[in-house]
Amino acid sequence: MQIINHLLYHDDGTPYPFEESPNSGGTLRHEYLVMHFTAGRTAKSAVRWLTQAQAKASAHLVIGRDGSITQLVPFNVKAWHAGRSSWEGRTGLNKYSIGIELVNAGRLKRQGGEWKSWFNQVYDDVDVLEATHKHESSSSGWHVYTEEQLEAAMDVASLLVDEYGLQDVIGHDDIAPQRKNDPGPAFPMDSFRARVMGREDLEEFYETTGRLNIRTGPGTQYEKLPESPLPAHTPVDILDTSNNWKLVTVLETINDNMDIEGWVHGRYLQRQS
Repeated sequence: MQIINHLLYHDDGTPYPFEESPNSGGTLRHEYLVMHFTAGRTAKSAVRWLTQAQAKASAHLVIGRDGSITQLVPFNVKAWHAGRSSWEGRTGLNKYSIGIELVNAGRLKRQGGEWKSWFNQVYDDVDVLEATHKHESSSSGWHVYTEEQLEAAMDVASLLVDEYGLQDVIGHDDIAPQRKNDPGPAFPMDSFRARVMGREDLEEFYETTGRLNIRTGPGTQYEKLPESPLPAHTPVDILDTSNNWKLVTVLETINDNMDIEGWVHGRYLQRQS
């Protein structure tokens, strides 16, 4: 992955898809990277909407659930992604930031025993994180991001930080907290920022968000360990990953056992504060 004349290219010199948005203009002063979710179904629908003048919005990149990337605005041109916004003395963050949209339904509601988006699509429990947004006081459902999507976002964000000397990675909910809730609690902002900004030396530990079964293998078809379920807020260290499942070692004694290692679903882990 490389940047040539403010456009994204593969390492072999072929360009990433570019669909020009009319909702842009003016020179960009590179200071921040702002992460968003689309609150929509697909990358195709997001690109189609953000390239229409009536949208009055755009972003530099759209990243699909499969990790595919489409560019809408050159990186030296302002995209209309931030709206009314402020951060560390700056106002109108369109002038100071590159914007990335991640395809994600956003907040989900529990209706009739099912998780539904605002556009009435139903989501499996495994694709939902129940969490409280940092600007709110009650829990909601949030559509999770895919590993392919986060990996692609990590790669391109690291490239943008290096290429343009960006100062920080922030969320739309940081710069417009009264209006916006994206990228939301399902986005791993702390670890994402640390890695993108070159702070990988920060050791990370996680904890369970609630009572959580721990199993002999990465899936519900595997047997539960005798220590299941782990109590809420049990500290763990992640050793390996298989799809959405995490191999962890438990960092405290459970039922007189000091040496517990097994698989848990990653949706129910959160970074320790």
